Amino acid sequence: MNKASLISIASYVPSKVLSNYDLEKIVDTSDEWITKRTGIKERHIAQNEITSDLGTKAARVAIRRSGLKESEIDAIICATLSPDHFCMPSTATKIAKNLELNPGIMAFDISAACTGFIYLLELAKSLVQSGIKKNVLIVGAEKVSSIIDYTDRSTCILFGDGAGAGVVSLSDENEIIDTHTASDGRYGELLITPAPGSLYPSSQEVLDKKLNFLKMSGNEVFKIAVQTLTKDVLEIMQKNKIASEEIDLFIPHQANLRIIEAVKQRLDFKDEQCVVTIHKYGNTSSASIPMAMNDAYEDGRLKNGSLILLDAFGGGFTWGSALLKFGGKDFKDLE
Repeated sequence: MNKASLISIASYVPSKVLSNYDLEKIVDTSDEWITKRTGIKERHIAQNEITSDLGTKAARVAIRRSGLKESEIDAIICATLSPDHFCMPSTATKIAKNLELNPGIMAFDISAACTGFIYLLELAKSLVQSGIKKNVLIVGAEKVSSIIDYTDRSTCILFGDGAGAGVVSLSDENEIIDTHTASDGRYGELLITPAPGSLYPSSQEVLDKKLNFLKMSGNEVFKIAVQTLTKDVLEIMQKNKIASEEIDLFIPHQANLRIIEAVKQRLDFKDEQCVVTIHKYGNTSSASIPMAMNDAYEDGRLKNGSLILLDAFGGGFTWGSALLKFGGKDFKDLE
């Protein structure tokens, strides 16, 4: 059987920083409260850039690090909950245009919220292993600030903007060992952007009621996320007969430090095994995991052959985990 490998990783972060102290001037909150409740100290906000711009900048680096030419990429999939446009064209097609990828390339978006990058890995793995595609560019890109109400302190403190990208290719080594993706639509109302859509078409009422902004029931989401992620990660490790001490890096979705710590403790991971970037970026949804991976990569923690475990939970509800050996060159060996 063909094997698929993640052969590169990259990210892009907008330059503007929005700190907790900046938020103190906007809403009734404090650095101490935000840090204690979430672990977040700052987040980056895109100003004169849109989601496809962020994705393009991350993707360009990911292709270069893969050692491939743009002409060798034969599919691009973008995960985002903050696309450039309501329904079309897809953000993936705009990134493909920006990168001058081959006309006729398969390009589409998926909507799996914060679990987006794991869904991307599963899709790309399937396309490569089946022989349908050889080199799939995957991009998690978010301008979450575009759907945030900065008078709502329960959400505006949490989210930031950014993008992460990677290339999944045919390889005989360092394969994507296993992926697991799942969902449960019964909880959709707990984390939702109500409008615009066929349920609430664009109208003055939508604007007046702020239905075009992200809404979250934080306490309920927290409880379900911890239970679900712990169970999901245990299952993928048991299925593949891998113990926690064998994992080089545990890279969770960066939503809340308390969630990360709770899952880490239940799974018996040591601090040095865990990658935590939430203090710098906040929650960047589908971009969160690849951005964290890239930080570990550029710091020299993520290396060729590193066994990594990913997990995420997001609106829908969606969740998933992935177990893989990184197939890219070591960062220090890049030209």
